[in-house]
Amino acid sequence: MHTSYPSSTSFAVVTGASHGIGFELAKQFTDHGFDILVSAEDDGIETAAHRLAKAGTSVQSIRVDLGNYDGVEKLYTRIQSCGRPVDAIAINAGVGVSGNFARDTELQAELNVIALNVTSSVHLAKRVVRDMVDRKKGRILFTSSMAGTLPVPFEAVYAASKAFLFSFSEALRSELQDFGVTVTALMPGGIESGFFQKTQKDDTAAIARDGFEALMAGKDKVIGGAFTGKLESSLGGRMLPNNVRRHRAEPEVARKHGS
Repeated sequence: MHTSYPSSTSFAVVTGASHGIGFELAKQFTDHGFDILVSAEDDGIETAAHRLAKAGTSVQSIRVDLGNYDGVEKLYTRIQSCGRPVDAIAINAGVGVSGNFARDTELQAELNVIALNVTSSVHLAKRVVRDMVDRKKGRILFTSSMAGTLPVPFEAVYAASKAFLFSFSEALRSELQDFGVTVTALMPGGIESGFFQKTQKDDTAAIARDGFEALMAGKDKVIGGAFTGKLESSLGGRMLPNNVRRHRAEPEVARKHGS
């Protein structure tokens, strides 16, 4: 599919943009001429916005907690106040919990994972997608993960939340295919490049570049990052039996948890 880049009036929104993949996604948008609105829960979002500012582009920021209903509504109100249609949105904000589900992790922390990774993504998409459908134009990117394609012991809730996002993006894409709106899932590749492993700047930049290019090309999904993730995809890892995929994941998980 041909990749199209924005006009001088294109506007994008990126959540979870204070650091990591979110910041690098925002940078991709500004590098390609988009005006942007970026959000994050922490006060680093203002510093990020300053770093993202470029001649000829507008960068706005808002500090907001998307892990609750009011936070998502606050962001959507800010989007509306910009007075511009959203040409693209990267729904990227996420959090994780690591540990043995039965013994180590706290229920509230896991509910917070679901609230941010799942509930807020659905909530924000619901608000924005209706505007895009009315315009018959728009692009949506969800940051899922290769962790969402296989069982991940000790990261059970996080991986499940990413599986939800992958399934949701695929279904939403099908629903919207006749309305001029594309939906893309960004799948950072491999357990070793996932949420809980500190990723080098060059890796996050490469993942973001892959995601941006796939979004602009209207692709359904893209594997970003580690070669092992690309290999898992090329071998049809999602189609392997669960016990096989689980055993593939366990050595890396055990290493990270010192077992």
